[in-house]
Amino acid sequence: MKKQSAGRIVLEVVMVILSLLFLYPLFLTLINSLKSFAELMTDVIALPKHLAFDNYSYVWKYINYPRLFLNNAIVTLLGLAGIIFVSSIGAYKLARTKSKWSALIYFLCIMPMLIPFQSIMLTVLQMAKHLHLSESDWGLGLMYWGFGAPLAMFIYHGFVKSIPKEIDESAVIDGASGFRLFFSVIFPLLKSVTTTVIIIDVMWIWNDFLLPLLMVNGSPSTKTLTLAAYTFVGQYTSDWQYAMTAMVMAVLPSIIVFILLQKYIVKGVVAGAVKG
Repeated sequence: MKKQSAGRIVLEVVMVILSLLFLYPLFLTLINSLKSFAELMTDVIALPKHLAFDNYSYVWKYINYPRLFLNNAIVTLLGLAGIIFVSSIGAYKLARTKSKWSALIYFLCIMPMLIPFQSIMLTVLQMAKHLHLSESDWGLGLMYWGFGAPLAMFIYHGFVKSIPKEIDESAVIDGASGFRLFFSVIFPLLKSVTTTVIIIDVMWIWNDFLLPLLMVNGSPSTKTLTLAAYTFVGQYTSDWQYAMTAMVMAVLPSIIVFILLQKYIVKGVVAGAVKG
């Protein structure tokens, strides 16, 4: 018992240290967002001597925060809707169809998770221009469908296999078929997995930088919050205190969502990965 207690204490200490290491960059960003430019350049690590809350009011007005918040909301909601709709239906159909072709199609659907975005980003950018998807919020939201669907389909597929087929058969006997069978019977059973997909994709889409930089960086009216922080860093001047402030204001909404719904992440991932 003593050995187990000692081992547990060591494990908890190690976890606390790792947690602090992961939180330290966020802590630095927060304290530097409350410094003046001179104080930040003098010592990045030190705590602020005078809290410069006016940094937040300046950034709020300069980047037009409500407008950019709306842009982020449009892109995130559009991306989430497409990812959930496409991946849930696709995963259900592939899980219920037992054939070598369904297994092959499923493998091809989840395989893009292994492809680094940097290796295809130029091709994606050119394709987006030809399809008139660039320089628009809705075009950026549509792009996330393809990048987010593989992981979501992987999670959904594992969970759908744990749902008894007798439920489908009972619904068909009662007259349900096609989309009605899925949305009235199956989809409500995917609540925990859908919550997990929502949390993961909100954290990703809301805070993404590279894809918005490629897609809408040239259009001020369609910028996202993370791109707004980039505007304070230039070739000749760099207002790092404002960049830190803008970054805090950009990631804060997603952090709040994560804190409120974090308990569903492990629950949904385990349900989708283990039960299948």
